[in-house]
Amino acid sequence: MIIKLDAQLVELLQAVLCSPKCPQQIQLLCAAILREMAPCDGLRLSCERIHDTKLLSLVSSVLLAQGEEKAEVSAVGQRIVKALEGRLPEGQSSRYLLPVLSNVISLSPEALTEEQTNVVSKKMADWLRYASTQQGVAQPSGGFFSNPRTRQPGPVTEVDGAIATDFFTVLSLGQHYTEDQWLNMQTFSMLRKWLLCYGDKKMNTPNSGDKSQTDRSVVSVVSTSSTSSRLLPPKERLREKAFEYCQRLIEQSNRQALKKADGDLQKACLIEAVAIMDIICKQDSSYVYRAASFLKILHGRISGDATYARALLPIAQFFLNHGEMAAVDSDAIYKHLFTDIPAQLFHNSSLAFEFVLFCRDNSQLLTETSSVFRQSFPNLFKFLAWNSPPLIAEFVDILPFLLDAGTAIEIFHLLLDLPCLTAALDVQMRSSSLPSSERAACDPAVKPAACLEAFRSPLYRSAFQYLLRVESVSEDFQERLIPLRQLLGSLASSPRVVQCADTVPVLLELFFSVVSEFADASLINQLVVLVLQRSDQLYEIPAFKDDVHRVLSSQLVMLCKLHPALIVELSKELLEFSGTVSNIQNKEPIFTHVVWAIGEYMSVSYDKRCTVEQINRFFETLEAVLFEVTQVRPQISVPNYAPRAITVLMAALTKLAARSQDLIPRVSLFLSKMRTFVQSPAVTSVYCEEDREEILTRATELMNLLKMPSVAQFVFTPSVDVARTRFQKEVNDTLPSALRIVTRLLEPAPGFVPG
Repeated sequence: MIIKLDAQLVELLQAVLCSPKCPQQIQLLCAAILREMAPCDGLRLSCERIHDTKLLSLVSSVLLAQGEEKAEVSAVGQRIVKALEGRLPEGQSSRYLLPVLSNVISLSPEALTEEQTNVVSKKMADWLRYASTQQGVAQPSGGFFSNPRTRQPGPVTEVDGAIATDFFTVLSLGQHYTEDQWLNMQTFSMLRKWLLCYGDKKMNTPNSGDKSQTDRSVVSVVSTSSTSSRLLPPKERLREKAFEYCQRLIEQSNRQALKKADGDLQKACLIEAVAIMDIICKQDSSYVYRAASFLKILHGRISGDATYARALLPIAQFFLNHGEMAAVDSDAIYKHLFTDIPAQLFHNSSLAFEFVLFCRDNSQLLTETSSVFRQSFPNLFKFLAWNSPPLIAEFVDILPFLLDAGTAIEIFHLLLDLPCLTAALDVQMRSSSLPSSERAACDPAVKPAACLEAFRSPLYRSAFQYLLRVESVSEDFQERLIPLRQLLGSLASSPRVVQCADTVPVLLELFFSVVSEFADASLINQLVVLVLQRSDQLYEIPAFKDDVHRVLSSQLVMLCKLHPALIVELSKELLEFSGTVSNIQNKEPIFTHVVWAIGEYMSVSYDKRCTVEQINRFFETLEAVLFEVTQVRPQISVPNYAPRAITVLMAALTKLAARSQDLIPRVSLFLSKMRTFVQSPAVTSVYCEEDREEILTRATELMNLLKMPSVAQFVFTPSVDVARTRFQKEVNDTLPSALRIVTRLLEPAPGFVPG
């Protein structure tokens, strides 16, 4: 529900806000209420005739909160720039206006004209470079014991306590700050936004002309004197002063801070400084050479310190953007970033988000620039394994760039083992927190009973090392992971592991969607074999296994449609899988889709290599399975197999018989006995009436169709052109309408089926 302020109350709040006699705290409260309740009806505030900068800041904040109308934002921006441009009355300060200006350019960058941005750029350059290096004077409290003859302020200091010998920056410390020092800090805080909005992308200096890029770089290096700097246009001068400021910040970050808060500020300023240097180099490439050598040294200094991990991201971003122009080999920077950081700091959630965001925003560039990105995908997935589901959206964007013919198989295994990876990371974390006396390797002769013991045991060392690897490897370790999965099953109920497992189906579907765009016949065959193998080699979370089976089954059909010949090429593997009755209960979705694919694609229409002998071999295998499933033995309970599996088995047998018509009598006899099966007491106690009706109806339809072999052959063995159409959308759909038509022709009122 939207709450509106009474018009009279709005009027009173405005009057109090603008009253010159009103205490500042009350003015702040009135402005806050008007901002929170925006948009307010009956607002008549205007910033045009306000000369007090504090009040101008408060009124402007209220006006900007009313909405994003361009005219209103522009009016506020014009007034703020006008106030900054002119000479302020005694006692007034510009530092109350810069936050408002920052808000204006966020809402509407076009609110300021070119002339106005030049005015502000000139001011910002001076505030950045020429702030006082002396500390500010403490404001007298006005108390009885206050001393009007206060001590002269000393110079500002560095974070390590040394007296500052260079110009003031946000990392210069003092007990009190002067007006220009406050403006210096505020300017730096909005510098990146300002450069992005108003920084020119082309260098238009009087010295540019037809000179080469190298000549311009030399000009930029030598033009550092105050006189030459002041001759530059405002925006270019701001870039120069901003670059010098960032260099100074990076140098200051090398000092040992005396306080933790100052150390944290150093790191934050370092990140911002590198990001600003990157922007400056995008807008003026003559800075690239200086920045590249400077940042290369910086990387060498901080890369070994994990507390500076976040600062490595903007450094890598810089070399991604400018490494080629700077003629710098950046592979060592990327190698360290993608190898060491995820392995050591996967548990740092804020770093994980920034790291993954960096990968998402630069996926295309990383893929084109260096092979390290793709090779390091096992390391990247540690972030997701430990921090899912918050990172799932970013990984959905990243995964397509990690996939190619060389990585697809390994990534497929990794996705299926993602919950197992989470459990392994948990064990690694707990092991690293143990006292050193408890980290000794276990006796290799004793089989470990717990995860922590296994982590230190030589028996499981290679399996853990593979699961926790930092880059892609060609060796297949899947057989060695089977006992480790079983051992890590004790962590299957961990909330972190369960959350990770929930992300796998989404990524699996994306995986197959991407792979289908480039997979050749060989890769498709490998994936189908792996789907069959890995379907019973999954981490022991029941809901996870069900979801993975559901995804794998649907994607199996997609792979068969892409390459129908795989039914012939992988006949051995498919016969083994479809001939195992236990697969119906343990992985029914995959079994059902495999049987459907055999019935659909084991045809000369899809592969000229398909022979009658192969059709007969598949028929006999499926017939044996259906016989086992529908066999009713006295005094033995009937297993509750899914009705869908039974109907798909019947349909597949019928399709195969239509293509090898010597088999028609066998399948017709089998189908005719289905009424006896569904009416037996053992079956009626297991299957509901609806399921029994579904089985019987399908048997009737198929048997009637086989009474006309030529029609059956047309329906189930289409020509190549017809084979490209879809007779069935899903395996649990009914057969084509032709089948129903035949049934109605033969039995207008379906009833008794001969047994």
